[in-house]
Amino acid sequence: HAEHKGSWRNAKHTAQWLSSLKAYAFPAIGSVCVDQINGPEIRDLLLPIWLEKPETARRVRQRIGVVLDWAYAKGFRSNEAPMRSISMGLPRQPKSDNHFAALAYDETPALMKTLTGSDSIGRLALRVLILTAARSGEVRGATWEEIDVDEAVWTIPGKRMKAGKAHMVPLCDEALAILAKVHTIRAGRKGAPVFPGLSGKQMSDMTLAKVLRTAGIKTATVHGFRSAFRDWAAEMTGTPGDIVEAALAHSISNRVEAAYRRTNYLEKRRVLMDAWASYLGNNAADILQFKPGA
Repeated sequence: HAEHKGSWRNAKHTAQWLSSLKAYAFPAIGSVCVDQINGPEIRDLLLPIWLEKPETARRVRQRIGVVLDWAYAKGFRSNEAPMRSISMGLPRQPKSDNHFAALAYDETPALMKTLTGSDSIGRLALRVLILTAARSGEVRGATWEEIDVDEAVWTIPGKRMKAGKAHMVPLCDEALAILAKVHTIRAGRKGAPVFPGLSGKQMSDMTLAKVLRTAGIKTATVHGFRSAFRDWAAEMTGTPGDIVEAALAHSISNRVEAAYRRTNYLEKRRVLMDAWASYLGNNAADILQFKPGA
């Protein structure tokens, strides 16, 4: 854990890595020497949570495998982790689509109008999240140093991005106006979060979820607004898919294409995000058409 934690993307992941092993692995094999841990013991500790908590169980399995493979590399075991045979000895987990529940894009303008009813920090943060199609953690962890008002760009450092690479987010006029309002309310200081919680530290994820529920949205998730944006872009604009994917900061799955791409489509994304803001503001039916080479 000490050797690998420097490569993990954030403190939350680092803490979860160890806490999951403490909760599910240590009670069964925590006192057993690593060269004495074999498939049956691992399979037996995973079985109680394999169907009840499938994602957690898969993570625990993977992390046990990492520990045992590290022990093998260090000479503390004579063989690698027997993870394939363990998987074969467990029941098949039910398939899940892993999709976050999303509000339909054509219902999002009405929500944005509701959110303008008051200027709580939570509501302002959620509005920026929707306008930028950013992830919750990216918005909640934003600091004033990341915001360039003159260039209308929010640059999220790689250490806070899922893909580990810095991401430039074009800011529409409404997003800039919200940030100016927050700065006035909170007198933003260097190093301080743009959207602080009650303690002055980073806002919790539950705060945004509560704002959504208070606004009358009971089933959709905060993360689902990225899906709403993608659906809107696909159905209401002529935007090429790679520009939309760039706006969502998705990694390019094709390694060859990723190696040769030298653009982040910032200006084309700016046009797209301005159109999204316009749609959210008045539910305009105008279709944005991207021309080849534009």
